[in-house]
Amino acid sequence: MKTGILLAVAATLALPIEAQRVELDKIEGKTVLLFSPHPDDDMFCCAGTLALMARHRNKIHIFIYTNGDKGSLDPEMSSERMASIRMKEEIAASKLLGIPETNIHWLEYHDGMLEYANPRDLVEEVTKIIREYRPDVVMAPDPGSEQVRWHKTDHRMAANNTIDAIRAAEWHLYFPNQRLHDGLLPWKVPAEAYYYVTDKDANAWVNIDSVLDLKLDAGAAHVSQWSPSTEKYRDDWDPKDLQKTKDGLRARQLKKDGHTVEAFRIAGGFNQQ
Repeated sequence: MKTGILLAVAATLALPIEAQRVELDKIEGKTVLLFSPHPDDDMFCCAGTLALMARHRNKIHIFIYTNGDKGSLDPEMSSERMASIRMKEEIAASKLLGIPETNIHWLEYHDGMLEYANPRDLVEEVTKIIREYRPDVVMAPDPGSEQVRWHKTDHRMAANNTIDAIRAAEWHLYFPNQRLHDGLLPWKVPAEAYYYVTDKDANAWVNIDSVLDLKLDAGAAHVSQWSPSTEKYRDDWDPKDLQKTKDGLRARQLKKDGHTVEAFRIAGGFNQQ
């Protein structure tokens, strides 16, 4: 009897993550892929959750679809310089959360142009990433959120392309060349965590009280995306402007049951509602 119980416990421990039960701030030693439309969405959506996951020794890889090379109103700014600035800001922000530069990956599409990329090539590219890294959790913009429906094209394309790639990665007849030439086997993503989610669709909330200040620091690391640097670029902050920006960010954070939280829609499995 005791042997049977031990075997049952061992079998339970060996099971992969169950999507409906995953608690992003509790998982340990897992592989997590986050797909971000731009070099800052990952920080604005879920820097607190990322910080908590990093503390639990999860291997977090961030894949950024675009290089952010249009995000400036400064008439003296060039696209090439803007892309370089955004890359440095992303690396600095990620480092604050405990995510090393080697885990930041750039798909290198131009800002605002993702929707005009070849859709087949794009979904094949991300399918290959998923099959290569074989993640326990994939994080991506929710295709049904306001950030996707009403924001710029990069958000819509990143959301829909990522979910299409998640589905394709599971089925061996999609992109069989990846197995033939790269030795990559199909991979069923155990859990999907969608961010920028609507209130009615959210089904998971992560308490980020303990890392809120860290999230504000990571958001503020993207200096070029905040006034006055957006209008006339400078690579540092006037203390008054920094405090004003952090106060604004703090006020925008979601509250639930007296705590500051980040909301997600956790899903898993084909055609999951």
